[in-house]
Amino acid sequence: MTRESFFAGSFYPNDKDELLRLFASFESCKQAYNPKAVIVPHAGYIYSGSTANLAYSALSGTSLERFVIIAPSHKYAYDGVSLCEFSSYATPLKTIKADQGLAHYLRKRHNLECYPQAHAEHSSETQLPFLKHYKPNSKVLELIYSNSSVELLACIIEDLLALGDVGIIISTDLSHFYTLDEAKKLDQNCLDAIANLDEQSLRSKCEACGTLGVEAMLRVAKKLDLKPHILNYTTSAEASGDESRVVGYTTAVFE
Repeated sequence: MTRESFFAGSFYPNDKDELLRLFASFESCKQAYNPKAVIVPHAGYIYSGSTANLAYSALSGTSLERFVIIAPSHKYAYDGVSLCEFSSYATPLKTIKADQGLAHYLRKRHNLECYPQAHAEHSSETQLPFLKHYKPNSKVLELIYSNSSVELLACIIEDLLALGDVGIIISTDLSHFYTLDEAKKLDQNCLDAIANLDEQSLRSKCEACGTLGVEAMLRVAKKLDLKPHILNYTTSAEASGDESRVVGYTTAVFE
Protein backbone atom coordinates (compact mmCIF):
# COMPACT_ATOMS: atom_id res chain seq x y z
CA MET A 1 0.00 0.00 0.00
CA THR A 2 1.37 3.40 -1.00
CA ARG A 3 1.13 6.25 1.45
CA GLU A 4 -0.60 8.84 -0.74
CA SER A 5 0.18 12.55 -0.78
CA PHE A 6 -2.33 14.63 1.14
CA PHE A 7 -0.68 18.06 0.96
CA ALA A 8 0.79 18.26 -2.55
CA GLY A 9 -0.58 21.42 -4.12
CA SER A 10 -0.93 23.18 -0.77
CA PHE A 11 2.22 22.85 1.34
CA TYR A 12 4.40 22.25 -1.72
CA PRO A 13 3.88 22.12 -5.52
CA ASN A 14 2.16 19.10 -7.00
CA ASP A 15 3.81 19.70 -10.37
CA LYS A 16 7.21 18.03 -10.77
CA ASP A 17 8.81 20.80 -12.80
CA GLU A 18 7.53 23.53 -10.50
CA LEU A 19 8.85 21.61 -7.50
CA LEU A 20 12.28 21.18 -9.12
CA ARG A 21 12.43 24.91 -9.92
CA LEU A 22 11.65 25.64 -6.28
CA PHE A 23 14.43 23.33 -5.08
CA ALA A 24 16.84 25.03 -7.49
CA SER A 25 15.97 28.42 -5.97
CA PHE A 26 16.89 27.32 -2.45
CA GLU A 27 20.32 27.91 -1.03
CA SER A 28 22.42 24.77 -0.54
CA CYS A 29 24.51 23.89 2.49
CA LYS A 30 28.10 24.83 1.70
CA GLN A 31 29.55 23.60 5.00
CA ALA A 32 31.31 20.24 5.16
CA TYR A 33 28.98 18.50 7.60
CA ASN A 34 28.43 14.75 7.80
CA PRO A 35 25.13 14.55 9.69
CA LYS A 36 23.67 11.45 11.27
CA ALA A 37 20.50 13.32 12.23
CA VAL A 38 18.80 16.62 11.41
CA ILE A 39 16.09 18.88 12.77
CA VAL A 40 13.91 20.40 10.05
CA PRO A 41 10.74 22.54 9.83
CA HIS A 42 7.52 21.37 8.21
CA ALA A 43 5.60 24.44 7.07
CA GLY A 44 4.69 25.29 3.49
CA TYR A 45 7.76 25.46 1.31
CA ILE A 46 7.34 29.18 0.60
CA TYR A 47 7.81 29.77 4.33
CA SER A 48 10.30 27.16 5.54
CA GLY A 49 11.49 25.27 2.47
CA SER A 50 14.75 27.15 2.13
CA THR A 51 15.57 26.46 5.76
CA ALA A 52 14.73 22.75 5.48
CA ASN A 53 16.70 22.53 2.25
CA LEU A 54 19.96 23.21 4.10
CA ALA A 55 19.60 19.98 6.07
CA TYR A 56 18.80 17.87 3.03
CA SER A 57 21.62 19.31 0.96
CA ALA A 58 23.93 18.39 3.87
CA LEU A 59 22.48 14.86 3.95
CA SER A 60 23.05 14.55 0.21
CA GLY A 61 26.79 14.42 0.82
CA THR A 62 26.54 11.44 3.18
CA SER A 63 26.47 7.72 2.39
CA LEU A 64 23.12 7.33 4.18
CA GLU A 65 20.35 5.77 2.11
CA ARG A 66 17.85 4.81 4.84
CA PHE A 67 15.92 7.46 6.73
CA VAL A 68 13.33 7.61 9.50
CA ILE A 69 11.16 10.71 9.84
CA ILE A 70 10.01 11.36 13.41
CA ALA A 71 7.16 13.86 13.39
CA PRO A 72 4.34 15.07 15.65
CA SER A 73 0.66 14.43 15.00
CA HIS A 74 -1.27 17.69 14.71
CA LYS A 75 -4.85 16.50 14.30
CA TYR A 76 -5.17 12.97 15.66
CA ALA A 77 -4.54 12.09 19.30
CA TYR A 78 -3.46 8.66 20.57
CA ASP A 79 -0.93 7.14 22.93
CA GLY A 80 2.54 6.33 21.67
CA VAL A 81 4.19 6.24 18.24
CA SER A 82 2.45 5.14 15.05
CA LEU A 83 4.23 3.02 12.44
CA CYS A 84 2.22 1.86 9.44
CA GLU A 85 3.97 -0.51 7.07
CA PHE A 86 3.45 1.13 3.70
CA SER A 87 5.16 -0.28 0.64
CA SER A 88 6.06 3.19 -0.64
CA TYR A 89 5.47 6.92 -0.17
CA ALA A 90 4.08 9.08 -2.98
CA THR A 91 5.72 12.36 -4.03
CA PRO A 92 5.46 14.50 -7.19
CA LEU A 93 8.96 13.18 -8.01
CA LYS A 94 7.78 9.53 -8.04
CA THR A 95 7.51 7.25 -5.04
CA ILE A 96 10.06 6.49 -2.34
CA LYS A 97 10.34 2.88 -1.27
CA ALA A 98 9.49 2.10 2.33
CA ASP A 99 12.10 0.26 4.35
CA GLN A 100 9.92 -2.69 5.25
CA GLY A 101 12.72 -4.61 6.92
CA LEU A 102 13.37 -1.69 9.23
CA ALA A 103 9.63 -1.35 9.88
CA HIS A 104 9.48 -4.98 10.98
CA TYR A 105 12.52 -4.47 13.23
CA LEU A 106 11.01 -1.40 14.93
CA ARG A 107 7.56 -2.89 15.33
CA LYS A 108 8.94 -6.03 16.95
CA ARG A 109 11.48 -4.24 19.15
CA HIS A 110 9.24 -1.42 20.39
CA ASN A 111 5.75 -2.92 20.01
CA LEU A 112 4.59 -0.02 17.82
CA GLU A 113 0.97 0.24 16.67
CA CYS A 114 -0.41 1.58 13.40
CA TYR A 115 -2.92 4.45 13.52
CA PRO A 116 -3.69 5.14 9.84
CA GLN A 117 -5.42 8.48 10.53
CA ALA A 118 -2.18 9.82 12.01
CA HIS A 119 -0.33 9.43 8.73
CA ALA A 120 -2.37 12.06 6.90
CA GLU A 121 0.14 14.42 8.47
CA HIS A 122 1.98 17.38 6.95
CA SER A 123 4.84 17.35 9.45
CA SER A 124 6.15 14.14 7.89
CA GLU A 125 4.87 14.48 4.33
CA THR A 126 6.68 17.76 3.68
CA GLN A 127 9.98 15.90 4.19
CA LEU A 128 9.34 13.32 1.46
CA PRO A 129 9.91 15.44 -1.68
CA PHE A 130 13.20 16.67 -0.20
CA LEU A 131 14.34 13.10 0.36
CA LYS A 132 13.34 12.01 -3.14
CA HIS A 133 15.15 14.99 -4.66
CA TYR A 134 18.38 14.73 -2.68
CA LYS A 135 18.44 10.96 -2.05
CA PRO A 136 16.52 9.47 -5.00
CA ASN A 137 17.46 5.86 -4.19
CA SER A 138 16.80 6.03 -0.48
CA LYS A 139 14.26 4.14 1.58
CA VAL A 140 12.19 5.79 4.29
CA LEU A 141 9.83 5.25 7.20
CA GLU A 142 7.65 7.79 8.97
CA LEU A 143 7.01 7.55 12.70
CA ILE A 144 4.20 9.81 13.90
CA TYR A 145 3.93 10.42 17.63
CA SER A 146 1.15 11.89 19.73
CA ASN A 147 0.98 11.26 23.49
CA SER A 148 4.35 9.57 23.59
CA SER A 149 7.24 9.73 26.02
CA VAL A 150 10.68 11.15 25.50
CA GLU A 151 12.05 7.84 26.77
CA LEU A 152 10.40 5.81 24.01
CA LEU A 153 11.43 8.21 21.25
CA ALA A 154 15.00 8.39 22.56
CA CYS A 155 15.20 4.60 22.70
CA ILE A 156 13.98 4.35 19.11
CA ILE A 157 16.49 6.98 17.91
CA GLU A 158 19.36 5.31 19.73
CA ASP A 159 18.47 1.91 18.28
CA LEU A 160 18.31 3.36 14.78
CA LEU A 161 21.62 5.18 15.04
CA ALA A 162 23.25 2.01 16.34
CA LEU A 163 22.52 0.40 12.96
CA GLY A 164 25.04 2.78 11.44
CA ASP A 165 23.32 3.36 8.10
CA VAL A 166 20.09 5.09 9.14
CA GLY A 167 19.63 8.87 9.20
CA ILE A 168 17.17 10.53 11.60
CA ILE A 169 14.92 13.40 10.52
CA ILE A 170 13.27 15.25 13.42
CA SER A 171 10.38 17.43 12.25
CA THR A 172 9.31 20.52 14.17
CA ASP A 173 8.37 24.16 13.80
CA LEU A 174 9.14 26.58 16.63
CA SER A 175 6.90 29.23 18.22
CA HIS A 176 3.50 29.99 16.70
CA PHE A 177 1.61 33.26 16.25
CA TYR A 178 3.60 35.71 18.35
CA THR A 179 4.84 39.05 17.09
CA LEU A 180 8.18 38.90 15.32
CA ASP A 181 10.08 40.32 18.29
CA GLU A 182 8.37 37.95 20.72
CA ALA A 183 8.99 34.98 18.44
CA LYS A 184 12.68 35.74 18.08
CA LYS A 185 13.13 35.86 21.85
CA LEU A 186 11.21 32.60 22.40
CA ASP A 187 12.92 30.82 19.55
CA GLN A 188 16.37 31.82 20.73
CA ASN A 189 15.66 29.67 23.79
CA CYS A 190 15.09 26.72 21.45
CA LEU A 191 18.25 27.42 19.46
CA ASP A 192 20.33 27.71 22.63
CA ALA A 193 18.87 24.47 24.02
CA ILE A 194 19.67 22.60 20.82
CA ALA A 195 23.18 24.04 20.59
CA ASN A 196 23.89 23.11 24.21
CA LEU A 197 21.99 19.77 24.21
CA ASP A 198 20.04 21.19 27.14
CA GLU A 199 16.84 19.19 27.69
CA GLN A 200 15.75 21.17 30.73
CA SER A 201 15.90 24.50 28.93
CA LEU A 202 14.10 23.00 25.95
CA ARG A 203 11.24 21.82 28.18
CA SER A 204 10.95 25.02 30.22
CA LYS A 205 11.76 27.80 27.74
CA CYS A 206 11.11 26.57 24.20
CA GLU A 207 7.77 26.47 22.40
CA ALA A 208 7.72 24.00 19.53
CA CYS A 209 5.12 21.59 18.17
CA GLY A 210 7.74 18.85 17.96
CA THR A 211 9.34 19.37 21.35
CA LEU A 212 9.17 15.67 22.28
CA GLY A 213 11.09 14.62 19.19
CA VAL A 214 13.68 17.35 19.66
CA GLU A 215 14.18 16.50 23.32
CA ALA A 216 14.63 12.83 22.50
CA MET A 217 17.22 13.78 19.87
CA LEU A 218 19.10 15.98 22.34
CA ARG A 219 19.15 13.17 24.90
CA VAL A 220 20.61 10.70 22.41
CA ALA A 221 23.06 13.24 20.99
CA LYS A 222 24.42 13.92 24.45
CA LYS A 223 24.74 10.22 25.20
CA LEU A 224 26.47 9.44 21.89
CA ASP A 225 28.59 12.62 21.86
CA LEU A 226 27.04 13.94 18.66
CA LYS A 227 27.76 17.61 17.96
CA PRO A 228 24.88 19.94 17.04
CA HIS A 229 25.19 22.74 14.48
CA ILE A 230 22.44 25.30 13.90
CA LEU A 231 22.36 26.00 10.15
CA ASN A 232 19.62 28.57 9.97
CA TYR A 233 16.77 30.32 11.74
CA THR A 234 13.96 32.19 10.06
CA THR A 235 10.29 33.07 10.49
CA SER A 236 7.22 33.21 8.29
CA ALA A 237 7.50 37.01 8.28
CA GLU A 238 10.33 36.84 5.76
CA ALA A 239 7.95 35.37 3.19
CA SER A 240 4.64 36.92 4.22
CA GLY A 241 5.73 40.34 5.45
CA ASP A 242 3.32 39.92 8.39
CA GLU A 243 5.19 40.57 11.63
CA SER A 244 2.12 40.40 13.88
CA ARG A 245 1.60 36.59 13.89
CA VAL A 246 4.68 34.63 12.88
CA VAL A 247 5.92 31.04 13.04
CA GLY A 248 9.57 30.24 13.69
CA TYR A 249 11.71 27.68 11.85
CA THR A 250 15.17 26.25 12.28
CA THR A 251 17.40 23.61 10.77
CA ALA A 252 20.13 21.84 12.73
CA VAL A 253 22.43 18.90 12.04
CA PHE A 254 24.07 16.42 14.41
CA GLU A 255 27.34 14.77 13.48
